[in-house]
Amino acid sequence: MKRMIFGLLAAVLLAVVPVALADMPAVTGMMELDYAEHFTLAYCEGGYQLITVLDNQGGESRFLTVPEGAQVPENLDSDVAVLKLPLSGLLVSSNPATSLINAAGALDAVALTTTQREDWCIPEVQQAMDDGALAYVGEYDALDFEVLAAKQPPLAVFSSMLLSVPDVAQKLTELGIPYLLDASNYEGHPLARVEWVRLFGALLGCQEQADAVYAVQKEQVEALPDDETGKTVAVFYITSSGSLYARNGGDYMARMVELAGGEYVLADMNAEKSGTQKMEMEQFYASAGEADVIIYVFSMGGRPQTLSDLLARGEMLSEFKAVKEGQVYCTSPEFFQISDTIGSMIVDIRSALDGQDDLTYLFRLQ
Repeated sequence: MKRMIFGLLAAVLLAVVPVALADMPAVTGMMELDYAEHFTLAYCEGGYQLITVLDNQGGESRFLTVPEGAQVPENLDSDVAVLKLPLSGLLVSSNPATSLINAAGALDAVALTTTQREDWCIPEVQQAMDDGALAYVGEYDALDFEVLAAKQPPLAVFSSMLLSVPDVAQKLTELGIPYLLDASNYEGHPLARVEWVRLFGALLGCQEQADAVYAVQKEQVEALPDDETGKTVAVFYITSSGSLYARNGGDYMARMVELAGGEYVLADMNAEKSGTQKMEMEQFYASAGEADVIIYVFSMGGRPQTLSDLLARGEMLSEFKAVKEGQVYCTSPEFFQISDTIGSMIVDIRSALDGQDDLTYLFRLQ
């Protein structure tokens, strides 16, 4: 349905943009997307680009990129944010977006982050912070607005968490800082999250490298065997307070399991929703106790290094088939920071289902 809506939007853009933006050069085409449904990019004469981002609540935001040396069109719609290229000095408050920008070779365009140095797992980001090229500017909901007023970044990229703090969004508007919502976490297909690198490539002048990043991940997934492994898989985590959360049937991690040739045992649980569902241990055992493989999400709740660490979180875990057979895997620490390698992660899941231990983004709990 969302793809249909965006297809209609693309058609409307091609027909209406020259009218809605009175002095805007004519639209000449659209970026062809394979999976992403939460953004579109229209190419216009003279190198202008019109970007539309759709959140998960029906909200829409538009951005017009203006080539270096070109004039800003007059009579633009009031809701269109103007971005003069080239862009530099960005604030990026989305770790996945930062990983995509880094993979595309444009990390030097980012000057501010809302993640502290000790919480980063991406070496290039850590080095940039050590070198003083990238600075911490406060948490996403507690920004240092004095610094932002002084730095005046030409664009801020935020995760969807910004929707939970409208006062922060309002303050950014007051400061004249346009913000783009990284809506990739709303994407249902795992590769759609990688495809967002193409949007950042268009914004930061590294389209060719961005396209290559996406192509590599897509090719890795397409090269996987078409056959099913016959293995059932559960994905979950337990918080520090002891609450258990399993990934919903409509979540992108469930889709990753399916693309890897596995069967997600909770596929019927909130089959149309992403994210997680809180469950009691007994309830989880009833659904996943016989799963062939368990994948524990490392960074969401505790960081088990051994099987004993995990079992300490719940006595009933020792009764799970996957635990008894030694088929318990944990995601690597950087799992939720790096969207540019989601295809490689799917390959890792397939390798785990095939009984291989030469993994990069998963490790077996011993």
